[in-house]
This record gives sequence, structure tokens and C-alpha cells, in this order.
Amino acid sequence: MNRILFEESEIKDGVVEFGGARAAHVLDVLHAEAGGRIRTGTIDGPVGESEIIATSRPGEEPRVAARVSHSSESAQPWVDLILAPPRPRAMKRLLPQLAAMGVGRIVLVGAKKVEKDFWGATLLKDENLRPLLIDGLMQAGTSILPRVETRRNFKRFLNDELDEMFPQGPRIVAHPYSKGVAPCATPGRRLLLAIGPEGGWTEEELEILEGKGFAGFSLGSRILKTETAAVALLAVLGRTFDTAATDI
Repeated sequence: MNRILFEESEIKDGVVEFGGARAAHVLDVLHAEAGGRIRTGTIDGPVGESEIIATSRPGEEPRVAARVSHSSESAQPWVDLILAPPRPRAMKRLLPQLAAMGVGRIVLVGAKKVEKDFWGATLLKDENLRPLLIDGLMQAGTSILPRVETRRNFKRFLNDELDEMFPQGPRIVAHPYSKGVAPCATPGRRLLLAIGPEGGWTEEELEILEGKGFAGFSLGSRILKTETAAVALLAVLGRTFDTAATDI
């Protein structure tokens, strides 16, 4: 955890008290004590620092109280993602990485090669998604929570909702055999990236995406797992499109 995040409802009169994994990290990894300062933030809000007021271990359960000072804007998402989801176990590993790498909105789509039983997975419940995304934000030190939505009908989503949901900006579809070149960044517009299932987009799906203005982009001819491809693509494209990365 490079930044401890709190729900807004946890902060009372500028003070937060917390336990669990966050408190254990503060005490056992950061070795923070009363008077020390730690990097913190409000989920979907500002970031800053907090001053430790008190620490304790009642019944060996770590507890921390801190005075919160959040006044800086978090780094903003730079990319939205249309994703044909892998199996739930792989998706569970991938979600924190997507949050950490600056994805703002994730639309899980029912491409032809997506396993049909994915849509009944308990992973899709908000109480299961949210902790995974927050873990990724705390790793990256940011606070803007990605929004996750599902659209089981790929064609209907592309034809009826895409342009309204994602106003025209740079669009890229990842495909291992593409010969395309990534478009240039557009000021004020987030990149929209489409990543297919592990078996790849079908020719029909590629035609629909290209008809919607998606430029083909490839990492090479090797066929990668979705979780590998997604992280690699975000790392490569982030150097062009992520202001937070290009400022480093």
C-alpha cells in the first residue's frame, strides 16, 4: 500500500479510526507511531497526508487513529477499457492491475469467445469488485475508483451505446495480427482501448470495431493471455496517453 485510502463515511470531523489490513500495514510495514505522517486519500476524492494520533493493539487487533489532511487532486484516469473478460480467477488478478494503471471505466462485453458462465460469477457483485479495485488504487497511490459495467450483447453495445458512452476520442483495438499504428493523444480526451478474449476477436467483431473508428494495434505475433496483454498494452500506451506517466 503506497497510499492508505478511506471511504468518505469513515472520516468524522477530520479524524479516521481504522483497523484490519490497513492498520497492520501502518504499524508493521511503515512502523508509524503517534506523531508520524502517512500518505492517505479519500476514495473518489482528494489525497494528501494524515498525522497519526494514536495506535493500539486491543486483543492483538491493530488499530490506528489519524487526523486527515486531504487537499490535493489525485492523478486522473487516462484510459477507458472495453474488455472481453477472461475466467473469473484471472479477472480477479487483473482488476487491481487495471485500477493501478489508470483505467477509469471498464465495460465487460460478451464477445463470441467469452465463456457464457462468466456472467453468473459472484466476482461481478459490487461487494467483491470494489475491494480489488481499491487494492490497485492503494498500490498506485491514486484515489479515483474505476467504474465497472457489463454489456453481454457485444453488437448492441457497439451500435447503440458506444458513441454516447464514450464521445469520440482516440480508439484502439488490440489484436496480435494488426499492422496498425496507435493514434496520437488528443488533449482532453481519454483513450478508449478494446481488448479481446483469449481466443481473440472474431473477424466480424474486428470489422464492427474498425467501423467504429478503432485503430488496430499489436504487441507482436505472440498470443498472450488477457491479463498479460492488458498490463503490457497499458504500460506501452501509457507512455503516450497517460499525463501522469509522461510527467515522470
